[in-house]
Amino acid sequence: MHQLGKRALATSIRDPYNALISVRANPKPGNGPLAPLTWTAKDNITTTEEPTTCASAILKNYYSPFDATVVRLLNEAGATLLGKNNLDEFGMGSSNTNSAFGPVKNPLYEEFRVAGGSSGGSAAAVSGELCDFSLGTDTGGSVRQPASYCGILGFKPTYGRVSRWGVVAYAQGFDTVGILARDFAVLRRTFDVIDKYDEKDVTSMPIWIRKKFGAAFLPEKLKIGVPHEFLVGEMSEETRSEYFATLRNLQDSGHAIIPVSLPSIKKALPAYYTLVSASAASTLSRFDGVRYGVSIKPEYPETIVSTNRSKGLGIEVQRRTLLGNFTLSSESGDHFVQATKIRQSLVEEMNDVLTFPNHLLNTPENPDGVHVLVAPTAFGEAPTIEDYKSACKSSLVNGYINDIMTIPASLAGCPSISVPMRNRRYGLQVMSQYGYDHFLLKAAELIEAHR
Repeated sequence: MHQLGKRALATSIRDPYNALISVRANPKPGNGPLAPLTWTAKDNITTTEEPTTCASAILKNYYSPFDATVVRLLNEAGATLLGKNNLDEFGMGSSNTNSAFGPVKNPLYEEFRVAGGSSGGSAAAVSGELCDFSLGTDTGGSVRQPASYCGILGFKPTYGRVSRWGVVAYAQGFDTVGILARDFAVLRRTFDVIDKYDEKDVTSMPIWIRKKFGAAFLPEKLKIGVPHEFLVGEMSEETRSEYFATLRNLQDSGHAIIPVSLPSIKKALPAYYTLVSASAASTLSRFDGVRYGVSIKPEYPETIVSTNRSKGLGIEVQRRTLLGNFTLSSESGDHFVQATKIRQSLVEEMNDVLTFPNHLLNTPENPDGVHVLVAPTAFGEAPTIEDYKSACKSSLVNGYINDIMTIPASLAGCPSISVPMRNRRYGLQVMSQYGYDHFLLKAAELIEAHR
């Protein structure tokens, strides 16, 4: 593990993947429904015993005065926290190479391949069996894409289902605490513990809406929607082959495979980055090294903030902050407004194709709709770190474009999960209507059995 800031080292844990930023020296087993499960937390989730660095040099010496709500709930349920996971700095990235602690290695491969991002450390810790489950955060695919690359389950709940109080935000309107695990039993038990209303979180789903979703009744035969907009040219032949094989197996088992269309997916990528970069520029303005974090003595006092941010923040964070500030400026025109309209259109299109009502928007049930949508989670298997860096060097867009597979569910705020296909190197993404998380987990487990 790279040395940056104070760490507690445990002799019982060996981390060949650079998945952990800090490790508890004496983790204490708990008592409760999750005992004796062990877990790790992405290092943008606050804990009091370890520094919360967000994998950034500017926060390398920051200790939170409180535990995040999800940490408290898991502690009370008896799960044992082993340490904090590496990530792309402030959650900005799709490879876990944008970290002050260095890149994360994918446990599935002998050669150095990326683990995905931004929750690559969480995915690698679970895939490498360093813990039973891990918490990550998903803004535009940051739990699902690394889960696909590392051959495990990666679940992004409905936006607002899980408390974000104590989570360092990247984009307030998208960030969702998600779960990474190797099997559904552990994932479901974990979700049952953290799926709670939290009055401290202004984005927490109200209790009156939670009560509307009822029991997660699974029909004998699923109606599975296949959006053709996800079948992009960049998808590898291996991914396409695994995907179609899974669909054939489901159809042979009597489940209905129904082509659907979500035209707004074609505009989802630029809309997403317009919205999240604007949010990031606003959210990250507090990290100036003055109130907390690392402060570098400048040559001139009036440059203290610019010096701290230039030295303390990585290049990708700086790039997205600059983009966000431009988006919020008068010179950018109405890009933010147009991106918001695309997001609204996507939600309306999903309401039109899914059978369940959207209780947040009071839409009616659609008896002709599908129960879930399925698509590959990523274009292909995890690239080598050399190939990834080379692609990004040739064009910065290559570092963002793979997110098109996971962004739609984030824009719509609906639950989504990545399930390993037959070859664990590829993931199948399953999505359902807003709030129907328990139904989604049952449907995804059924789909996994037919991969």
